Amino acid sequence: PETDSTLTTRMKSVGEVMAMGRSFKEALQKALRSLETGRYGLGSDGRREEECHSDILLARLSKPNPDRIFFIKKALEMGMTVEEIGELTGIDPWFLFQIKELVDFERSFEAVTIQDMEPCHLREAKRQGYSDHQIAWLCGATEVEVREKRGELRIRPTYKMIDTCAGEFQSETPYFYSTYEEESDEVPSLTGRKAIILGAGPNRIGQGIEFDYACVQASFALKELGWETIMVNCNPETVSTDYDTSDRLYFEPLTYEDVMNILEAEKPDGLIIQLGGQTPLKLARRLSQAGAKILGTSAEKIDLAEDRERFRALLEQLQIPQSPSGTAASLEEAVKVAAQVGYPVLVRPSYVLGGQAMRIVYDRESLERYISSAVEASGEHTVLIDKFLEGAIEVDVDALADGENVFIGGIMEHIEEAGIHSGDSACVIPPYSLGEEIIEKIKNYTCLLAKVLEVVGLVNIQFAVKDEMIYVLEANPRASRTVPFVSKATGIPLARLAAQVMVGKKLK
Repeated sequence: PETDSTLTTRMKSVGEVMAMGRSFKEALQKALRSLETGRYGLGSDGRREEECHSDILLARLSKPNPDRIFFIKKALEMGMTVEEIGELTGIDPWFLFQIKELVDFERSFEAVTIQDMEPCHLREAKRQGYSDHQIAWLCGATEVEVREKRGELRIRPTYKMIDTCAGEFQSETPYFYSTYEEESDEVPSLTGRKAIILGAGPNRIGQGIEFDYACVQASFALKELGWETIMVNCNPETVSTDYDTSDRLYFEPLTYEDVMNILEAEKPDGLIIQLGGQTPLKLARRLSQAGAKILGTSAEKIDLAEDRERFRALLEQLQIPQSPSGTAASLEEAVKVAAQVGYPVLVRPSYVLGGQAMRIVYDRESLERYISSAVEASGEHTVLIDKFLEGAIEVDVDALADGENVFIGGIMEHIEEAGIHSGDSACVIPPYSLGEEIIEKIKNYTCLLAKVLEVVGLVNIQFAVKDEMIYVLEANPRASRTVPFVSKATGIPLARLAAQVMVGKKLK
């Protein structure tokens, strides 16, 4: 949070997304919602719409920063001209005029409700890349109401095949993007059992190419079993977005709306969400409620593990040790919980990955400074505040389960002490300083949790060992970033086996 986000000659970005549409405006809005920064397009989504003083706005426009594109839109809304913004930013006027067209279009939503919106108006909004969430915000409705209205009016996306040869010769690659036109491109239908695999989205600190490895291995494993695979991802830096990795590839944002559109178009036999890191896992509950058949661990059990409060209660019920902790949904609650468990504390949101907004906090002042970012990262979820175990040894376990049997793929001991994020620390397999009794207890806790959570597929459990006591830090019913390492070190292809288990095969 303290890092200067101004774009300079030093590399500060670790990932990228790619989006396609029939116009620049459509592609831009799709790309912005692919970034997973909590935005649903170019603004108009209920976030950061506060008024800016002209001095602040000029400073934001003159320096390259991650939010500058949103401030360009804000400046246009406040009456600045394209020429003035172009002079401040150095951005070609063509792009600025495109953003101005979006600003002008949004004025057509004034005094319009979703009930009386004309079909041509709604269709044009979708053609310009507006998500259901944005349209809902612009006309004072809910995302569900906008989706229902689109259904009534039969305004659904069409899918176009990407010509990988730029028209030089005939090319049919099963590589698609959505847009809102009259009809989809004709493609041979998939005739066998088919599964959709949700990828990991953009690389970022803590969530990178390790999850793409799991998605690709699963695709290959399912193909060997006679399944047809459909990959959904928006990251051009991956192997999963190579058009020949799966039978079909959708280059789309990993949001509820975009994934549901693909599910309605493809009608798959199942959906795999546990291999793409936290990105698809966050969609589990809504997709399940909408009728999607999730292969592997159920959405209910995923929620049990990911919801910090529910998981804490489960550990108490199973009499598995955990560090003193509590949950908070506001700054006031956080201050109270931290005082009860005692500083230093570890602040962790629910449903996030890679240490995003995770902090070790040593005093109240630091807690107040960090809690806002933790709550923002978690969205509607609470944050867990637990006693930080200074000097403890952290242990990672990757396991595979079929709902009944559990196979422990690897137990890794971190070289750095507990609290250093696993994405920033090195680990050793097998453990080098833990006694047999400790390792046996870790195995027992892993098997117990995997069975209680009814894991079908992969699970990652993190432990802390201090003074011969073992504490469970968290359990993640999904592939972890250590799966490729464990698979290479042991020769056991965990991701491939997980895919086979998810479609019904047993470990024994």
